[in-house]
Amino acid sequence: MKKKKRYSLLLQVAAFFLIGVITTGIMSYVSEQKLSEDSVKQQTEILASQIAGEACRAVTELPSYPWLLQYWYDHAGELDLEYDADFSAGTKTEEKCRLLSAHVPDLQLRYASVQTLESLSEEDQKLSAEILYSWLITRIDEIKQTYHVDYLFCVATEPPYTRQVFLFSGAEPNSVRGTNYEEVYTLGVTVDVAESQQTAMEHAIRNDNSLANAGNYMDYYVYLTDIDDHAVLIGMTYNLTDLRALVRTRTLKGSTYAVLNQLSLSLLCLALIFLFVIRPLKKVQSNIRLYRQNKDSAPVIQNLSGVHPNNEIGELSEDVRDLAREIDTYTRQIETVTSEKQRVTTELTMATQIQEGMLPSIFPPFPGRTEFDVFASMDPAREVGGDFYDFFLVDDDHLCLVMADVSGKGVPAALFMMASKIILSNNAMMGKSPAQILADTNAAICSNNRMEMFVTVWLGILEISTGKLIAANAGHEYPALMQPGGSFALYRDKHGFVIGGMEGMRYRDYEVQLKPGSKLFLYTDGVPEATNAEAALFGPDRMLAALNSARKEAPAQILSAVRTSVDAFVGTAEQFDDLTMLCLEYNGRKEETPVRELNLEATLENIPRVTAFVDEQLEALDCPMKAQMQIDIAIDELFGNISRYAYDPLTGPATVRVEVEQEPLSVIVTFIDHGKPYDPLSTREPDLTASAEDRPIGGLGVFLVKKTMDDVSYEYKEGKNILRIKKQL
Repeated sequence: MKKKKRYSLLLQVAAFFLIGVITTGIMSYVSEQKLSEDSVKQQTEILASQIAGEACRAVTELPSYPWLLQYWYDHAGELDLEYDADFSAGTKTEEKCRLLSAHVPDLQLRYASVQTLESLSEEDQKLSAEILYSWLITRIDEIKQTYHVDYLFCVATEPPYTRQVFLFSGAEPNSVRGTNYEEVYTLGVTVDVAESQQTAMEHAIRNDNSLANAGNYMDYYVYLTDIDDHAVLIGMTYNLTDLRALVRTRTLKGSTYAVLNQLSLSLLCLALIFLFVIRPLKKVQSNIRLYRQNKDSAPVIQNLSGVHPNNEIGELSEDVRDLAREIDTYTRQIETVTSEKQRVTTELTMATQIQEGMLPSIFPPFPGRTEFDVFASMDPAREVGGDFYDFFLVDDDHLCLVMADVSGKGVPAALFMMASKIILSNNAMMGKSPAQILADTNAAICSNNRMEMFVTVWLGILEISTGKLIAANAGHEYPALMQPGGSFALYRDKHGFVIGGMEGMRYRDYEVQLKPGSKLFLYTDGVPEATNAEAALFGPDRMLAALNSARKEAPAQILSAVRTSVDAFVGTAEQFDDLTMLCLEYNGRKEETPVRELNLEATLENIPRVTAFVDEQLEALDCPMKAQMQIDIAIDELFGNISRYAYDPLTGPATVRVEVEQEPLSVIVTFIDHGKPYDPLSTREPDLTASAEDRPIGGLGVFLVKKTMDDVSYEYKEGKNILRIKKQL
């Protein structure tokens, strides 16, 4: 018989699609690259204009900025400046503020006019210039870090713009400030100006701002003002490496979209696939379904005898016909075996459900009790197991905890487990001590233990109000205990004999004092004796390591960490024994969160009072300076908005409330006023890609607050605007 020639179905389809993908990809990549270069440069120029505008506003919002710029320029080498400003007690800047306040008590420095500062003594003028320089540097640093600019600075220059004098530069946290280009230039540093920078400066002074290439960087300047025949410019520098990477990304993305142009070619491929693949496969599929419905191979064999394509589909048709014949042969045997297996499976499933129903499985088990948290799990090695745990309230102030392991496995162990659990719980509810509970349970089981099975038990009763735990151990594993601030370690209690092993056994109570934050971990031997493919044991050391890796977590996460560690250790090896675990966290009674409150008139003049009030609470918490500065800026923005708009044109009362949360350590500042209803969070966020001329005024302050705080929320309730900000410390 002549062998039929067969062609690979996969190669037939792949050839059509490969031609289309290669053709479309090459054409689209060339066109998209040019479009992406123009688009990225345009967007970068727009963003540069916006950032420069923000930096200019940061300078010009100081009424005295013309005087300050001139003073900084004239006295650059005389000023004692602190670039990373820290206004907390004991710092250089705070000392300057205190000294200036002593000299001029009523001076509101940030809002002072040029005439006010010029009227001060030379010493006070110098202090004012140094303090405002530190404050402005902080704002410029924030703008630089918010927009991820490589360099952001302010310089003074004069024609022909070959030299520039640095007034201030934005920096990243902990950056080095010095005289090198790789560092951050300080006040008074004079450097040569590259030719590309000179061009950008001339454009800026003519108000024709544009980007200028400078090697691996791109420069942008915007004109601010004039001092002493010098033009003051805000400048910034972008790294072209990042922009080129963005062009490559956009080019690849656009090329990917362009591949959709293959649709017409794909339609041709689909038509061919339908003729040579789908139609014969549908015939094979319909006959497979026919066989599933009728379980009769005769019509299937007859129908598929007409499918003869010279490829894998023809072989598939032959295989389906052969498979139908073989299935008919084995069907009757499978039906007999399946019937018996189904009966056994059903009984085991019912036994599993009964056993699971005997154990507490709803978590949290006591939603109204905050003094403790408990979580437990049991994973039997077979359908049913001999391990069990239990916890229940003996009365309102006593919680009973049980962890036990029955000898043997499977259904016999499960039956013995349920009997033991019932006897233990009945004895515990009678108010007995743990030792007496174990002794009475042992007597009950030994009175009729024909199978000579036994169970190891750890049982403890926790006095919830005091944290006193009284426990007894009947041959069970050592519990693991963690006291607050410590680590999990085995508590080597004294073991009694196993329950059911011998009549007349006595057991001994012992006491452990739990403190708020203490955690207790109970388990069966299936945890330390978990075995991997090399017959190595998981062991108590690995168990303690897993516990301590999650010791700060809740009980549920602690058990999950132990189970994950056991699974990683065991790998592909079969589970040898039941895995049962329970974790208790003792919380004690929670103290109420302290709240401080300040009531005052909503005016701009009271912003320093609000800032000082909040800073006092922050300093008591050892708040990091960065977080304190961010909160102070948020206070300035939010309380300023209340002062300007809540009661406009009048003024009215406002309340500032400070609350502290401990876990994790956070501070919540709440602003309350009785003014007109207004939700500042509902305003549309500013479009950072738009130019300064096209972007509406306002909204950036609230936008920066939302970016720097961990949570910001607003509600209008009982005639009051209530705005909360939260910062994790």
